[in-house]
Amino acid sequence: MNKKFINILFSDIIVSLLIFNHLLEAKIYNEVEIMDKEIKKVLVANRGVPAVRIMHTCRDRRIPTTAVYSTPDRLSHHVFMADTAIHIGEAPPIESYLNMQKIIDAAIQSKSDAIHPGWGFLAENDKFAQMVIDAGLTWIGPSPRVIKLMGDKIEAKEIARRANVPTIPGINNVTDINQIKKWIKDEHIAFPIMIKASAGGGGKGMVKVEKMEQIEQALSQARSEAKKSFGDDTVLVEKYIEMGRHIEVQILGDEHGNVIHLFERECTLQRRNQKIIEEAPSPSLTDDLREEICSTAVRLMREIGYTSAGTVEFIFDASAKKFYFLEVNTRLQVEHGITELITGLDIVDLMLDVAMGKKLPFRQADIRPNRWALEVRLNAEDPKTFSPSFGTITRLEIPQGPGVRISSGIYEGASIPPYYDSLFMLLMTAGADREDAVRTMDRALSRNFRVEGIKTLAPLLLSIIRHSAFNKGEFSTRFIEEHMDELISMFKEKSGEDEALKVARYVAEISALGPQKWM
Repeated sequence: MNKKFINILFSDIIVSLLIFNHLLEAKIYNEVEIMDKEIKKVLVANRGVPAVRIMHTCRDRRIPTTAVYSTPDRLSHHVFMADTAIHIGEAPPIESYLNMQKIIDAAIQSKSDAIHPGWGFLAENDKFAQMVIDAGLTWIGPSPRVIKLMGDKIEAKEIARRANVPTIPGINNVTDINQIKKWIKDEHIAFPIMIKASAGGGGKGMVKVEKMEQIEQALSQARSEAKKSFGDDTVLVEKYIEMGRHIEVQILGDEHGNVIHLFERECTLQRRNQKIIEEAPSPSLTDDLREEICSTAVRLMREIGYTSAGTVEFIFDASAKKFYFLEVNTRLQVEHGITELITGLDIVDLMLDVAMGKKLPFRQADIRPNRWALEVRLNAEDPKTFSPSFGTITRLEIPQGPGVRISSGIYEGASIPPYYDSLFMLLMTAGADREDAVRTMDRALSRNFRVEGIKTLAPLLLSIIRHSAFNKGEFSTRFIEEHMDELISMFKEKSGEDEALKVARYVAEISALGPQKWM
């Protein structure tokens, strides 16, 4: 063989080996870099219930936390629970919990190297997520790109269509009532319809329209609410699904391409388009439908390259046995706790792992729910009118016993300020089946729970879980509005005066009957 050829061949082999070695080293370096990405301190960019919930998991993992607080929150539960607390502004959220730069500065000042947004406030703000990353901090959540992509309901709906996910009939970018009228006529759409904000969520900027004469006012109202709540008055219009059920699928994804679901939750019972009672699994679905809806959610999230925790929300038409895509929530959901109860997993813990570059420690086949769980949202509101009820909590008895889990943002003597969301506690129960979980919730709400100083939704929640239709699983998103008078008539409210009268009656009986043997 030609010596020159051998030398060239040998040189090529050496170069190839050097390139291969370089690539191998780079791959090993990247893997080490990902695996060595450690979170040493977490700033929780939130308050109340979500902040305390995240701090519990951080405490389990021996990760110190930083709380941020506004002036009226200086004595709040989340402030006392954190290892470090930093004041970030006055009461208005725009000056405190929505002030992105102040929160970044607080993280740097407290030597926090990661930020978890919880839910609400900046949790689904792609600009904030990018600011966190640009500041050299770890963002505990999905990528800014995905948050932005899914934050626009119109864009999200288009992506869902491309992924062959069923969507509700509707039109986008509505600015004129004539667009709505033409759509109704051309597509033969029957009332009711729903006008909703393209940005945001939480029931804000959503108006149901029952007849043609209401369209103009409803469109104006929806755009006004959308502008006020999200700074964007873009709206879309959809067919309203009568007797619909709200089903959402919990998703987890990592940076290595793994996406799995933790099954579904039923979030149908709502007031003013905001959830009030949730349960897992859903009593509305058969096993086949459950498999289909969960697989559809995974397919969509894999399509968009989703990482961390998130949910895909659907509206389920129980009469037609069909489900339609609603939206993707690119954050930790309020009701994630009931999924944790039925699966035995800690979703916040997994979010921390994903943020550190770790792979999900299980496969889809490893997730086997074996319980039923129920959650009620305890808000500081009048249970008859839903009007806010703020003030100081003068007495607090928290439910305990088998099958009960509490996520609280308060303590006895704490104040509920009028500036923020009225949620102060999540009460969850679990049992071997639905009947078990409901029975435990009845005990927790009626016998073990007491709050004085503010009004709460507890009487309404108790009426709902005792209602025959709820116990049969026969309800829709209109359940509360259809049964409100009946539910109020079932209220059995207790107060400190009731207990004082009970004691007085007891003393009177003893006085009248004289000393008893047991005395």
